[in-house]
Amino acid sequence: MAGFQDIVGHEQIIAHLKNAIALDKVSHAYIFDGPDHAGKRMLAEAFAMTLQCETVQREFSDEEETEQMTLFEMPAAVSSGVSEAAKARAAMTEPCMECHSCKQAAGKNQPDIIYVTHEKTGISVDDIRRQINGDIVLKPYSSRYKIYIVDEAEKMNVQAQNALLKTVEEPPSYAVVLLLTTNAEAFLPTIRSRCVTLSLRAVPDEQIRAFLMQCCRVPDYQADLSVAFAQGNVGRAMLLASSEQFNELKDQTVQLLRRLDSIPVCDLMQELKFLTDEKENAPDFLDLLLLFFRDVLLYKSTASSEGLIFQKQAHIVRQVSGRISYAGANRVLQAIGTADRRIRANVNFPLTLELLMMDIKEEM
Repeated sequence: MAGFQDIVGHEQIIAHLKNAIALDKVSHAYIFDGPDHAGKRMLAEAFAMTLQCETVQREFSDEEETEQMTLFEMPAAVSSGVSEAAKARAAMTEPCMECHSCKQAAGKNQPDIIYVTHEKTGISVDDIRRQINGDIVLKPYSSRYKIYIVDEAEKMNVQAQNALLKTVEEPPSYAVVLLLTTNAEAFLPTIRSRCVTLSLRAVPDEQIRAFLMQCCRVPDYQADLSVAFAQGNVGRAMLLASSEQFNELKDQTVQLLRRLDSIPVCDLMQELKFLTDEKENAPDFLDLLLLFFRDVLLYKSTASSEGLIFQKQAHIVRQVSGRISYAGANRVLQAIGTADRRIRANVNFPLTLELLMMDIKEEM
């Protein structure tokens, strides 16, 4: 478990959470809405750790009245009029990582930070009643708050949401429920109306690239490809950068394109076996094709390898660019989009891939 300072991006959400702590305006329920690996859990855990941090609580225990304004987004000239006590509260919104509570939280055994568990298939009404409703009536064991983290909260069925609704309508003053979801629209309107919804936005590519290179020691060419695929998702970029399976798929895709013009049509299905045996790799394969042919167009326009995503395979990009026209490359991009729509519509998977590769082969 990490603090706010360890999170890449999501500055507005972090500012909102820090303000809530500094101004003692913590809501009883939050929804963290964003794609898988986007950072929902890190944000929720940093928030929970900070709320329970003994050092933070000592700093705020004097209950001095704080100005009702946003301290993290105001110009310096305006903030100069804010009391020193208010500024101190704003500064003390990072967990100290040293107190007993922070160490417990880092080890996932802080007794007042509760992770709601459930089956992969869904979150039942019994899960909510047993792990939240039946437990929330007990006061915190050692902290100011009792915090419940519900991951994959979109898996709550209607009965489970109605059971939770009774709790978020009239919660104890010490209760905070954090719902982590990939789809906030899956919640009942009555649930959404009683929670503060924080929607995670894409993190800028340059920020992710710098993080991968500086903190994860990822080479620049690998960082570029991971960033291009991640589409603003830091967690996904980290997974891709360290994934041997993804690197293998990338190499297989590039080598297939390099040899495609010499492969007989009757052998295409055999050449695609690495994909037809692993259908879950299809989205990444199509994305790789898109990025590769965008590199081809870029090289044809500039005659330079600078700016290519497939930097390490630039010689293959040059080869392919010499065998395809501008119009042909654009038709390939359209064919990839068509294949993607067909796969999403559950059209015959091997046939869709074969037709796509035939289209690409014809253009080359």
